[in-house]
Amino acid sequence: MFSLLTKVRAVVRPKFATPLRFVQSEPKEYKEFPAPTRVEKSVNTVTLLGRVGADPQLKGTTDHPVVVFSVATHTNYKYESGDWAQRTDWHRIIVFRPNLRELVMEYLKKGQRTMIQGKITYGEIKDQEGNQKPSCSIVADDIIFFRET
Repeated sequence: MFSLLTKVRAVVRPKFATPLRFVQSEPKEYKEFPAPTRVEKSVNTVTLLGRVGADPQLKGTTDHPVVVFSVATHTNYKYESGDWAQRTDWHRIIVFRPNLRELVMEYLKKGQRTMIQGKITYGEIKDQEGNQKPSCSIVADDIIFFRET
């Protein structure tokens, strides 16, 4: 599969020619500008499937409201002795999108299973004493709510 993608990319972006961009300065006269030599893409995508740790909280200001909640994911692993153990990781989820905020506040509850797709961000948060602490959050782009049957 990887070799197929590599071949497709080689066909789509030939390396033998550097394209030129033209900008019209006066009627029927063009100035020549070289294209960028290298354009890089990056990917920042996170998908989590887990359980909500606590009911979502509405934070921020009335002009810029934000919904914040936590999701727990776990990993099972086996020791050499044959015993099984489980490691739980907690993720801080932030929702900025207006319609998604309203849905999360209305339907998402503690213990509910959910899937979040978004981007990972790093920053700092002030604790109760005013000290800056590093933080890692997931900015949600899409959330799927699972209903227990």
